[in-house]
Amino acid sequence: MPPIPDPSDDTQAGLAPAGAFSATERAAIYRVIETRRDVRDQFLADPLSDELVTRLLAAAHAAPSVGFMQPWNFILVRDQAMRQAAWEAFSKANDEAAEMFSGGERDLYRSLKLEGIRKAPLSICVTCDPDRAGPVVLGRTHNPRMDVYSTVCAVQNLWLAARAEGVGVGWVSIFRDEDVRRLLGIPERVAIVAWLCLGHVDKLYSEPELAVRGWRQRLALEDLVFSERWQGD
Repeated sequence: MPPIPDPSDDTQAGLAPAGAFSATERAAIYRVIETRRDVRDQFLADPLSDELVTRLLAAAHAAPSVGFMQPWNFILVRDQAMRQAAWEAFSKANDEAAEMFSGGERDLYRSLKLEGIRKAPLSICVTCDPDRAGPVVLGRTHNPRMDVYSTVCAVQNLWLAARAEGVGVGWVSIFRDEDVRRLLGIPERVAIVAWLCLGHVDKLYSEPELAVRGWRQRLALEDLVFSERWQGD
């Protein structure tokens, strides 16, 4: 059995020098963050290469996870019939969602084009396995949702990497859990976190589409930052 590393010994602990990135590198990272968009309808039909998909999945897998549990799985869905079945499940739920709004909001909701599942050449269903690291997980002992939070970090990693690669991503959240679970054969114990649509894009909205379309506007950062304790209702 190999010796347990001494955490006080930097060489054994695997530490490496750290420092700020160059100005060019920093600008690229902030640009990726600021121009990331939720793509609903602008996908091109060109397939994504296996090498590109592997890079995006590797970026997702590099995400941090509580207790290093890495609870995610990625189900790649390329088959047109499967994507059509997923779209039908979404469409049923979308009709239900539209009825939850009223008046002008309902009309605006129905005007939004949500065609990613059928137009994007690849869908990825991202799941979370709560049992991946056993019943007691470092860091999850007092908040059982930390595994799902960790999985969302993987989604964000993939999304930012995709933006840098010129790939659009759309997160479909309007569906009944049991419909997707049945379609993909996902066990009951495994949580469905995200259905992502991926495809090349040559145009993106300069601002989030829902802001451009008048659904909601970005909140002011200064209204969301508190000092030392909660300051609000």
